[in-house]
Amino acid sequence: MSAVAISNREPLAETPGGWRIPGNKGIWVGITCEFVEFLVLFVVYFISRAHFPEAFAQGGEQLSRLAGTTITLLMVSSSYCIACAVATLRAGRRRASLGWLGAGLLLALGYPLAKYFEFQWNLAHGITGDSGIFFTVYYYLTLNHLVHAVWGILGMLWVLARHLGGAYTVDDYSGLEALASYWHATDIIWLVLFSFFYVLV
Repeated sequence: MSAVAISNREPLAETPGGWRIPGNKGIWVGITCEFVEFLVLFVVYFISRAHFPEAFAQGGEQLSRLAGTTITLLMVSSSYCIACAVATLRAGRRRASLGWLGAGLLLALGYPLAKYFEFQWNLAHGITGDSGIFFTVYYYLTLNHLVHAVWGILGMLWVLARHLGGAYTVDDYSGLEALASYWHATDIIWLVLFSFFYVLV
């Protein structure tokens, strides 16, 4: 996710029907690329699972559901805060918007931290990328998602700095909305990954 996509001052786009597309065109190009990338990875997941059903059933039982649930709560809570940051700015409450954005950033920072402790737990239990096909797919998809989440966190820092500098107003908040759109998309992908690796075992 580029800084251009979350700082673009182009007018908020409206469709012929009158409803508005949140954010800007740049961020939706990025979100589309993200979805296409993970769609390919999900195909890899299902092909692997179809060929090695026992490995996937046994592998899922070895993961820490506590870690997966913690990350899910952090992602969902962070997305909620970012949505509130947009809503309060629309209502003209700039200080509240800054507070919600800061809270969303702090919660988002908990994701890589929780992921670090999860990987440490995995290694302590002998779970590595070489432990079998399930874990190879698990590490590849979740680390890929972590990279996208880090881009989102960097985007939050950029948007927060701009927000503090007065870049967003009631009439011009496309950059903040673009960040929210990207983070919600990243959140949705994590919910799918959570289901694949921690629930559907």
